[in-house]
Amino acid sequence: MHQIYISSTDIVRRYYYIIAICTILTCSSCGFKFKPLDFSENKSQIEIHRYDRIESIYLTTADYSALQQMSTDYPIETRTLIENVLQLGEINDAEINKKFLQLFQDSILQTLISDVESEFADMSDLTEELNNSFKELRKVLPNIIIPTVYTQIGALDQSIIINDNSIGICLDKYMGANYPLYKKYYTNDQRKLMARNAIVPDCLCFYLVSLYPMHGEFEKTPVDQRDIYIARIQWLVNKSMHNKFFQSSNIDKLEEEMESSNIKVEDLLTSTDYTTLIPR
Repeated sequence: MHQIYISSTDIVRRYYYIIAICTILTCSSCGFKFKPLDFSENKSQIEIHRYDRIESIYLTTADYSALQQMSTDYPIETRTLIENVLQLGEINDAEINKKFLQLFQDSILQTLISDVESEFADMSDLTEELNNSFKELRKVLPNIIIPTVYTQIGALDQSIIINDNSIGICLDKYMGANYPLYKKYYTNDQRKLMARNAIVPDCLCFYLVSLYPMHGEFEKTPVDQRDIYIARIQWLVNKSMHNKFFQSSNIDKLEEEMESSNIKVEDLLTSTDYTTLIPR
């Protein structure tokens, strides 16, 4: 099975740089694969799996049973966290669990873990928002696979992790613009995007990018064409959320043109013509 791993940093989430630093890794795995989900009229299908809570127990108490649960119940998530997000080494390294635990013994990170668990004690609002948004996406992209969604705590490394048909949310990067720790390391513009209300649009944006990547090498594509590609993704995110979270002149123009266009959303996203907002 092939996996796609996309990592995000602060600059990724800043509009037209969303693709520039995405890293795509192709590797073989143990055969684990998420099954597509179907929405019914009255039943929510996306449940946010609280991997962060088990992780928190291990990192604050060194409880070996919590580590076992991480490895048994969340093998892919644990491997991705240790190898790709934290980059501590190979998961089968005899010392890897010790390295993982030691990393988070820093007093700042211990405080961060506690604050995350307090801030995100209830995520029902985000669960509802994700379900509503994917229901809207299904209307224009009927074959879209509904992902598994889980939460984790990093070390301020990443924001959203896309791994095959799953979305990993690094809660430590969404503590709010006024979170004291952020003020030491991030600019005002960066902190504006590190808030709870950015979680769902970020999830949708990066997931759509993984499903509909830009044709060709992003870095070698002219800036104006990159902007058009990104506007298409962000326009659809706004549409699915019924919220103009992403804002740009290209998005505004695309919204106007789509109202009078007969082009299907699927064709818009798969088009390799980035010279116009709507391919002719």
